Order: sequence, then structure tokens, then C-alpha cells
Amino acid sequence: MQDKNRFDLVLLWRIVKLARPYKKAFYAAAALAVILAPVAVARPRLVQEMVDEYIFKNDVPGMGKIALVIFGVLVLESILRYLFIYITNWLGQSVIRDLRVSVFGHITSLRTRYFDTTPIGTSTTRTINDVETINTVFSQGGFTIIADLLTIIAVLFVMFTTSWQLTLICLTTMPFLIAATYIFKEKVKSSFQRVRKEIQRMNAFLQERITGMKVVQIFNAEEQEMNKFKSINREYTQANLDAILYYAIFFPVVEIISAASLGLMIWWGARGVIDNVVTLGALIAFPLYLGMLFRPIRMLADKFNTLQMGMVASERVFRLLDSEEKIPDKGSISEGKLSGSVKFDNVSFAYNDVDYVLNNLSFEIKPNQTLAIVGSTGSGKSTIINLLNRFYDAQKGEILIDGKSIKDFQIHHLRSRLAIVLQDVFLFGGSVLENIRLRDESISREAVIAAAKMIGAHEFIEKLPGGYDYEVMERGATLSMGQRQLISFVRALVFDPDILILDEATSSIDPETESIIQYAIEKLITKRTSIIIAHRLSTIRHADNIMVLDKGELQEFGSHEELLEIEDGHYRELHEMQYLEAVE
Repeated sequence: MQDKNRFDLVLLWRIVKLARPYKKAFYAAAALAVILAPVAVARPRLVQEMVDEYIFKNDVPGMGKIALVIFGVLVLESILRYLFIYITNWLGQSVIRDLRVSVFGHITSLRTRYFDTTPIGTSTTRTINDVETINTVFSQGGFTIIADLLTIIAVLFVMFTTSWQLTLICLTTMPFLIAATYIFKEKVKSSFQRVRKEIQRMNAFLQERITGMKVVQIFNAEEQEMNKFKSINREYTQANLDAILYYAIFFPVVEIISAASLGLMIWWGARGVIDNVVTLGALIAFPLYLGMLFRPIRMLADKFNTLQMGMVASERVFRLLDSEEKIPDKGSISEGKLSGSVKFDNVSFAYNDVDYVLNNLSFEIKPNQTLAIVGSTGSGKSTIINLLNRFYDAQKGEILIDGKSIKDFQIHHLRSRLAIVLQDVFLFGGSVLENIRLRDESISREAVIAAAKMIGAHEFIEKLPGGYDYEVMERGATLSMGQRQLISFVRALVFDPDILILDEATSSIDPETESIIQYAIEKLITKRTSIIIAHRLSTIRHADNIMVLDKGELQEFGSHEELLEIEDGHYRELHEMQYLEAVE
């Protein structure tokens, strides 16, 4: 328990440090929390004085003056309360604005392994829901708890100095209130944790199903997925209903305890007034004191839970920010073009550190040459691309570019000199122009148009409504596969890479579009090192070298003509098989 408390304090301090850029707002909120307590207690104290010193003495001018003082105190408290609420919420929103940027920036720097093992919905929850919950630590948690505690202390002090007997009578119900508050805090904390867990499940489920909706509809799986969603939604709803149930029980219980305390106060206080032990002003002021005492105590449990939920959310966010799921970026080479030579020297790699996908793979590509890679599914073709871009690091062996280890290059610089055209082209919501230059303002519109003309994509883009300003729907849903592929080729060319990688870029293209794509490929690979992963051998016959992989091992390496001459060769077998399919 002690370790847990220490951990919570460390975590809370880390949350507080997020407000470091906004010190003035932080100190202003803290100061207002301290000032509000005596100002709030001043009103009932002035009411008591008004009754005892002016009303019973029939001092009308004095009553007018103290009434103005009470009104002034009320206005002052309202202004201070407004400033307190505004500043704490502004501070919270400013902190989470910066934190969202930090979380998103961290996610973009994570290695691909993280995205392989973490549902998209989980990352979305961390970036949006959990970060938003941290806001409550500032707006509804820490400062408001301090303000309420100081108010309770101030109220109790004034009550005891006014009538300690009446105060003790009022506090006889306090043990029941403390017990009820503790039970409520623990129950709501448990239900809120369930709420956070279930909303994460729901986000992950929705993200995945909406992304794969076409598959759901193709296989008529709507009903099954709907039943699964109903189950998740039912659990999420139940978690919220449990929290609501505890609130529905707690607040009436507090009202009963408060009413009992008020009843005891009136019973004893009335006798005290008759016996001249208690003044009538104190008897009138004490209900106001009780309201100021019970209201913050009643809300403290809720605010402690809010603070706890903010800390739980922050723990998740900090765990993500502290994760070491990053490719080490300690290279010193940060500028300059590449000549384009690539060498794999006895490279072995396994995604799970056990089952090796590549085994002692060695090959070399000279500058401006084109290497085609063929092999069955799972042979390691795409893994080579992942390693070359340092999405993963090989466990054994070394990868060299221009005779230097790829670890000697800064990752940003390395990837800026490479470009990949994938089989499954991903287009973002936005215009065609934005998708080509990926919002890089250093690439001019004229450069994009020139690249499109060189590739042969300009004509089709110009025919789109709005041309280069045509708004592409998410994932390019309103464009054909061939159109999306052409846009990805323009994107690759406009960044002018030194090494170009085509990962089965023509496998999903119809024969009519393939001729256009093939022309684009020829333009792209001119005067640059290229690696082409292909299923159709007709697209790679002009490559300088062709590498045949099988189960992560190099089987054959040579030109198209050389590989066809190998008796019982794997490439020759693939070529004859595709030739027969074409004839049929």
C-alpha cells in the first residue's frame, strides 16, 4: 500500500509538471483556491452579525450598510469563482492540447512492431479519451479539492468560534457521512475503471469493423458483428449504469444525513436561544454553515474519483510515452544524396525473435540497377523492404547503403532518400495535391504537375472534378485501384528518392491499366536504384537482376535469361506456369 501511495504521488507530480509552461495560470488557480475559502465563509458570518447587531437593535442605517457589504462580498465571490473555474479549465485544456501533440508525435515515431500488436482503437483511446480525462485533474480534481478542503476548514473554524456546543451537535452525524462517502468512492472508482476498459474495447471494435466494412458486407456478417457490438455495448452501458446507481444511492443518503444534522441543530439551538446560550443570529447562520460544510464533503468523494480516473488515464498515457518501442536513432549521417548501392550481408530476421523469416540472406545491388524479387507468400520479400527502411532491425548480419551501415544514417534522412509504392495504396482525406505532397509545402504545385505528366497521370487527374484539388475520400474510396496507384507513383517521384521500392505495385491492376502503370514504372526507375517485388514475371523481365526467395533463403540470383537457363530452376518453373496461364 505504501508503494502504491508513493507511486500515486509520483504520478500526480508528473501530471502537475505538465503545467510547467503555464506557471502563471497554475499559481493564479492555486491562489484563488486559497482566497475563495475565507470569502465564501464571510457571507453567513455577516448574516449572523446583521441579525445580532442591527436587526434586533433596530439599526436601519446599519442594516443598509451591512446589506451592501454582504452584496459586495457576494459579487466578489462570484467574480473569484468565475476566474477560478475559467483559469482551471483553461489550464487543463492547454495542458491536454500539448499532451495530445506529444502523444501523437510519439506514436508516429514508434516502430512497426507496436502497430502490429496494438489495436488502432487502443491508440485512439490513449490520444483522445485518456488525454481528455487528464484535463479533469486540473479542471475538477486537484484545485477544486484544495478549494473545498480549505472551505471545510474555514467553515469549521468559524462554527467552533461561534458556538462549539452547536458545532459538536451538528457533527454527530459526521461518522455516517464519512462512511457513506468512503463506500461511494470505492464503488464508483471500480465502476469507472470498468467504463474506461469497455470504451477502449468499443473504440477498438468500431475502428476495425468500420475499416473492414466491405469484408463484413461481402460475407454477410452484419448480423454476427451486430451481435458482438451489442454485447460490447451492453457491457459498456452496464458499467455506466452501475456508476449511476451509486450516485443515485449516495446523494439521497447524504441529504438524509444532512437533514438529520440540521434537525439536531435546530432542536438544540432553539433551546440554546431560549437559555441565552446561543444567539438568534448564530441559529440563523448555522444552516448556511451546514450547507457550506456538507456540499463540499458530498462532492469531495466525486472529485477524488475524478482525480483518480485522471491519474489512471495519465498512467496509461505515460506508459505509452515511456515505451521503448522505438528504433534506435543514433546515426550521424543527416544529409546528402545516396549513390544507391545496397548490400545485405548474412542478414537474419524474425518478427518474434524466434521464427526466422530471413536466414543468412546476402545479396548486392549496384547504383542505378534494378533488382526484382520473386517468391511465394511468406518467403520474406516484404520483410527485406521493412528492414531496408528500418521499420525493424535485423537480429543478425548487416545492411549497408553506399558501404555504410543503415544504422549510421539518421532515420529521417534515410527514409527521405527512399520511396515505397505499396500494393495497397493508402490515401488520406484531402485533395489529390495534398495526398501527393503529403502537406509538404516545400513541394510546389508546379513540381507535382510536372511529376504527374512524366508518369502519365496528369490526364486522368485533370479529368477529376476540381483536378488536383479534387477531394479524395478516406483511403481513396472514390478512386479506382489504378487511379490510386498512379497517384502513389506521382507521390514517389515528386520526393525524388535515390532508392525506389515497388512492393507488388501491379498485382491488383487490370491488364488495360497495367500498360499505363508499366510506363510509369519505367519512368520511375530511370537513373535510380530500384527494388521491385512482383508477382507477374512479365513486369520484371528487364530487371538487371532477379532474386528468387524461398522460406527466407536465397535460391537463385541472376538476370531473366540466366535464370531461365537453370534446369529445374524455381524461376523457370514460375515463368512456364504463368506463360501457360496466359496462353490458356
